[in-house]
Amino acid sequence: MLSQPSRSQEISSFSSAISRRSCLVGSLGGALALMFGKGGTPVLATTIESGVTVEPSSAAEDLFGYIQRTKGTFDPTLYRQLLGACNEFKEGDESQGISAADPASRTAARTLLANTRIADLSAQPVYRDPLWVYIESAVDQQAAQKVAGWTLGQLRDYLLNSTEEQIKQVAPGLSSDTIACVVKLMTNEQLIAVGAKVFNPLPGSQIGARGYMGARIQPNSPTDNVDDIRWQVFSAFSYAVGDVVLGTNPVSSEVESVAAVEQTLADILQTFELEEVMPHCVLAHVDVQAAAEEQFPGTTGEWFQSLAGVEDANRVFDISVDKMVRHARSRTGKYGLYFETGQGADATNGHGKGFDMLLHESRKYGFARALQQEVAQAQQSAGREPAPWVHVNDVAGFIGPEIFRTRDQLVRCCLEDIVMGKLHGLTIGLDVCSTLHMEVDLDDLDWCIEQIMPACPAYLMALPTKNDPMLSYLTTAFQDHVRVREKFGYKVNDRMWQYFQQLGVVDQQGKPTEHFGQPAWVYLKYQRKKGDTRSDAAILAEARQQMDEVRARGVFLAEGYGAEPWDLQPSLDRRVRHLYEDSKECIWAELPASFAAGIPQAVSIDSQTVDRRDYILHPPSGEVLDDASVAKVLQLRDSHDATYDVQLVISDGLNALSLLDDGHLDPYLQSVRVALAEAGYRVAPEPLVVRGGRVRVGYRIGELLYGQLMQEDTHRAILHIIGERPGSGHHAFSVYITAPTVSTWAQPGVVDHNVTKVVSGIADTALAPAKAAKTTLNIVKQLAPRSG
Repeated sequence: MLSQPSRSQEISSFSSAISRRSCLVGSLGGALALMFGKGGTPVLATTIESGVTVEPSSAAEDLFGYIQRTKGTFDPTLYRQLLGACNEFKEGDESQGISAADPASRTAARTLLANTRIADLSAQPVYRDPLWVYIESAVDQQAAQKVAGWTLGQLRDYLLNSTEEQIKQVAPGLSSDTIACVVKLMTNEQLIAVGAKVFNPLPGSQIGARGYMGARIQPNSPTDNVDDIRWQVFSAFSYAVGDVVLGTNPVSSEVESVAAVEQTLADILQTFELEEVMPHCVLAHVDVQAAAEEQFPGTTGEWFQSLAGVEDANRVFDISVDKMVRHARSRTGKYGLYFETGQGADATNGHGKGFDMLLHESRKYGFARALQQEVAQAQQSAGREPAPWVHVNDVAGFIGPEIFRTRDQLVRCCLEDIVMGKLHGLTIGLDVCSTLHMEVDLDDLDWCIEQIMPACPAYLMALPTKNDPMLSYLTTAFQDHVRVREKFGYKVNDRMWQYFQQLGVVDQQGKPTEHFGQPAWVYLKYQRKKGDTRSDAAILAEARQQMDEVRARGVFLAEGYGAEPWDLQPSLDRRVRHLYEDSKECIWAELPASFAAGIPQAVSIDSQTVDRRDYILHPPSGEVLDDASVAKVLQLRDSHDATYDVQLVISDGLNALSLLDDGHLDPYLQSVRVALAEAGYRVAPEPLVVRGGRVRVGYRIGELLYGQLMQEDTHRAILHIIGERPGSGHHAFSVYITAPTVSTWAQPGVVDHNVTKVVSGIADTALAPAKAAKTTLNIVKQLAPRSG
């Protein structure tokens, strides 16, 4: 071990040098510099406040000519700033200092980009890493040669004026960066025009085909309760919704729990003889799904994984090119891989690398395109016809206002991503969504859907209401699909539509029957398929009892409808709107000054957040402690003298009320302390209470407490208790459990989400605090096993 630095040096290294604005930029990888052209004329004013200023240039000048003229040599930072300045405004680009300062600068940057040759752009990658090398390997070089001499402006015109067949002749030769750059040049209307004529349907189906729009059912439960999940699927089927995948986001990533949910979804498909029509999927980490398949063969369906656009961000997701290639090559059956992406994920995980969100997102699609080719080759090697069932769901709007805030930005993001996905040859769907701290409400989402649908995404999400009961965000409901089908004439995958007609929820003309919107009817049919010979009345009574039990757990089930079949049942609509208003209250709530005093021996500390608004709009400010708090933590470390191996941290997060409600925090703290002590863990007596804390502030606290200890090979744990996103009505909190060795804590910035596990949905009405404490202990035992 190196000798310990002085207290003043430690404080300085953790916070003093990080100003409010530089923290925001530095943590996202942005590089800001003031550059001057000849004669001292400002060319770029690259501060967050002013953005990137681009001077008008000659009609023929391209990006590289402009850089050479203003800098005298190639400058990679200016290159990335010019590319970012081409984008429509989004806060995520602004935070890196690469958004245009004004519309004139945006127009000037786009003119330079339009004049740039594709070959020149390809010769100067905006960022190189192993992921870029891999996605470039999937580009068809013969097709690439056809367009190498074109400018980006010529490519844009070609896409607008050519047929689908002509576009598909050149699209395989377009690199991910080229695709992102041509999208930068298009208006919303132009993006819609391209999206409306390029289609990449899934093999053997009409999902993603012209005139069709599918649904990915998302039957989430805040407790992984299989009845909650099953009944949401029944509810979907009663509205003739669901043809892409039954995909549940799990609360627990334990293999046995994931396998139980997989089996529940598989059972529904098998019972209704739909397993060859659509797959099921539990959206756990791909390694967990592989383990579930190994331990419980035949359990899993389609495999899922989130993707990032650079290698370092993928490392946060605990994946790599090599790992994903291995998994792709194992997918030799009918159903392959399902990916989720979203603009801003790289930057918010600290790996923006100084370039814009659009380029990052396009590289994710390049990753998916390359893996799709791997699946096709694996199928062929296994003696099957290469027909990779691989698709991407663009989760646009899930992160929050630090990426973008308004409904117009959400529409723009979705249109950009649809076109980028389609030009990569992918079947791409959308999660048109927003968080409760964005400026997009329930009615705004309806408006957004109507603006986006003409661009023809392959599918949308589908939940009983717009409110997800586990993830606490707003998205598309079952009846949004009914409305979209009616308004735009979209159809459901043919084989599923036939099933819905056989089920009796729609007639031969596609009109709702008396059983439309009746989940109990679907349950009756399910039980009959199972061989249940009881009377209809008995089965329907059982259905009603089970539905009541699901609702009592805070999980919505859509049933019936309002004035039109696509209208939510009025009382349910009122409840959803009430939850929305409650969520807004939760988002802005703050812990009272007396809060820490009510927790024995608690130590109050602060992040660098200025106020609640700063916390919500600038998340990195909540990831770092202020100077005084760093000093407090270091003093605590010295007083502990390496005695304790578990530290409790409590942060308000996005819902302070989750910690204030009766029956929430106190029972958890009492239970987890007892459980850990009985298992032989030494828990520090002083919980740290952080005002304005984000998840990553827990990692920084761990570095301070443990990074200078002498016991390098011992595990030390942070249990970070933090308020979850509101929206479910449960006012739930989560516990982030991180327990690497001291030698890992000693490396600043290394500890991140990839070495952390989480227990979520903790509330008296969801995952009971005492039960959550037992789950926490089990995870701590896995991450930091006790010797002997």
